[in-house]
Amino acid sequence: MSDITRRRALTGAFALAAAGAALHGRPAQAGTTHEVSIEGFAFQPAELTIAAGDSVRFTNTDGAPHDATADDGAFETARLGTGNSDTITLTEPGVYEYRCSIHPRMRGVITVE
Repeated sequence: MSDITRRRALTGAFALAAAGAALHGRPAQAGTTHEVSIEGFAFQPAELTIAAGDSVRFTNTDGAPHDATADDGAFETARLGTGNSDTITLTEPGVYEYRCSIHPRMRGVITVE
């Protein structure tokens, strides 16, 4: 195969791939991951607004174990020891109030737009 023929074949293959991508739409972009720190027996920040499909990573920096449990049961992280993290992803718009089930006075709110 000559260089010209090889270039034509590659150009044609790239054109077909581009046309296929256009017909099938772009792949969904991964959402953003937001950070919530658990420190001083509080969620920091206690109020967070995210887009549908975004994730929230909870990281415990306290000496005591904590979790994050939605009041309506929409999510629950693992029990987090010091230095441990768990991530949730929220796809439905709404207001999600949550608490630490171990220390119920620890409260937070995630608004999903």
